[in-house]
This record gives sequence, structure tokens and C-alpha cells, in this order.
Amino acid sequence: MVALPKQRMNVDTFLAWAEGQPGRFELVDGEVFAMSPERVRHAEVEAAPYLALRSALKQAQRPCYVLPDGVSVRIDQDTVFEPDAVVYCGARAHPDATEITAPIIVVEVQSPTTRSVDSGLKLGRYFSRTSVAHYLMIDPVKRVVIHHARAAEGQIMTRITTEGTLDLTPPGLTLPVADLFADLPPPADPAA
Repeated sequence: MVALPKQRMNVDTFLAWAEGQPGRFELVDGEVFAMSPERVRHAEVEAAPYLALRSALKQAQRPCYVLPDGVSVRIDQDTVFEPDAVVYCGARAHPDATEITAPIIVVEVQSPTTRSVDSGLKLGRYFSRTSVAHYLMIDPVKRVVIHHARAAEGQIMTRITTEGTLDLTPPGLTLPVADLFADLPPPADPAA
């Protein structure tokens, strides 16, 4: 078991501390939070958007990259999140980097314990980063995608869908919703 530090940290101190720790952590307003172990369903759903975004980037031939969970997105000097997938464009990140400085698409796979954080705290904080154009929240049980997109005049537009395609412009991707759930087992029957 890892004891969480009691003192407040900034992101630089946190990233140096977290690199040598077992488990995964996020920093919110200077306070360290341990992330729960992942269930198989969550891990499988995390893989699907990563693969779908990678395929869409190859097809669109954009100078962008997608990474699975494990790399951080700095929100401000006291907050850093670890999304389930992140897309960035431009030069390839240094292989030893632990954070992406200009994410354009961030993805969070919802679980019962993260749903309110993903749709509340993280929604506002991700869009505080001017580079973020899209925030996808994926519900693996209901097979729903909640697509938040930056629109004109700083507005955030939201689309909730179970089918069709997502327009991820910028960077200019078309992503079939079905691809976000490709190869996943059927959802558990709540009546069973």
C-alpha cells in the first residue's frame, strides 16, 4: 500500500514523485488522488477508442498522434489528469515525456466511481486548456458517447449518441461511434 503525501504539491513535484510510485495517481488542486484498479471491461473499452482514433488518424493522414492512458495532461500548476486516451498534433512528443502539452482530443471511459468527476470537474478543467477541442466521455455499459466540442465564441457543444459518426474537427477526423465499442463483449444484462 502506498501512503499518499499529506503536503500539497505542484505538478512538477507530483510528476517527479509519481514516477517512482506503484499505481496510478492524479493531482487535483495540489492534492494527490490514487486511481482505482481497472476492471477488464474498463481496460477493453480504453483500448477501443485508442485503436479507433489511431485508425482514423492514419486514414485522414493528419500529422497527429494518439496515446493510450499513462501519459498526463497538465491543467494548471496544481492539477494534472491522466486521460484514458489523448490525441495531439504537430511534432512527435519526446519518448521520455510524461505529459502532453497541447492535447486536442481527450477521452475518459466512465465507471461508476468516476462518472461524476468526468462529467463535472474534468469537463471544465480540460476545456480550460485552449488546445482541447474535443472531450469524449464513453459509457461502456450503456454504449453511449458524450462528445463535448469547443465551438465558436468559446461555447462547448454537447452531443450524446450511440450511433453514427463523430466529426472531430480539428484535427479533421471522422470517427464511427461503433468503432469506439469494436470487439467488446456485449454489456452485462442488468436483469441477470
